[in-house]
Amino acid sequence: MAFCVNCGTQLPDTGRFCTHCGSPISASAAGVPGGPPVAVHQPLDFTIQGDNLQVIRIRLKPGQELYAEAGKMLYKQTQVSWETRMSGETLSDKLWGAVKRKLMGESLFLTYFRTSTPGEVGFAGSYPGRIQAFELVPGQSVFVQRDSFVVAQSTVQLNIAMVKRLGAGFFGGEGFILEKLTGPGTVFIHAGGDFLEFNLAAGESLQIDTGSIVAFDEGVDYDIQLAGGIRTALFGGEGLFLATLTGPGRVIVQSMTLQKMRRELAPYRSGGDEHKGLDIISGIFSSDD
Repeated sequence: MAFCVNCGTQLPDTGRFCTHCGSPISASAAGVPGGPPVAVHQPLDFTIQGDNLQVIRIRLKPGQELYAEAGKMLYKQTQVSWETRMSGETLSDKLWGAVKRKLMGESLFLTYFRTSTPGEVGFAGSYPGRIQAFELVPGQSVFVQRDSFVVAQSTVQLNIAMVKRLGAGFFGGEGFILEKLTGPGTVFIHAGGDFLEFNLAAGESLQIDTGSIVAFDEGVDYDIQLAGGIRTALFGGEGLFLATLTGPGRVIVQSMTLQKMRRELAPYRSGGDEHKGLDIISGIFSSDD
């Protein structure tokens, strides 16, 4: 079974043109008899519904394929098939991919969705927050916080990314390991609270709480710097370090991190932010959570 790479219509076994849009049938679209269908890269038909408990509703066309983080599917129509597997062609690729996903805070396996007739599938995050969609052109990349990936077209590459500076890695909160998403295709991520978006000009900088960074463009420079003097770092309530992002490019910030939410909901909460300087120092001498 093969599909038109232009409109997604199922192609006949014989013939040189698509019966729906008239596009020529290429060898890659026709595929190998008996082999898996070729995933079609065409714009997704989707809507994001809700406020702080958002749901992604994706209406798949024939030939389109998605892959999602395990446990993020909310519902699907019966004609949408799904399969859980490791990504990669060889065994070594599959094992290395599993290791990378574990480092990124994701599951070892990914779930793939496709359909031979139009069908709908829905996805949601694991806690209150918002969903952000990125429509990436070929070669375009975006860096996102670990454990934020929800679902993407199968043409999107999901890779692990290390920050450029060692200091940023050790003191960056979310920071040493990031997820790098590369187009073409549409990808969805989830993070807590509401989102603020900044479009930084070349050379323009923004200082952000290290755990509050949701995503930033590949062209944005990322570094960790001491939050003012020692007194400010220890007693300012914002932590010892701040992330400094320098344009050009887009930066997305979240108002509520998962760690803050857990602390606020925890019984016998002592109050304050998880990045407080005194908390960091006291943590050295105590093993309590």
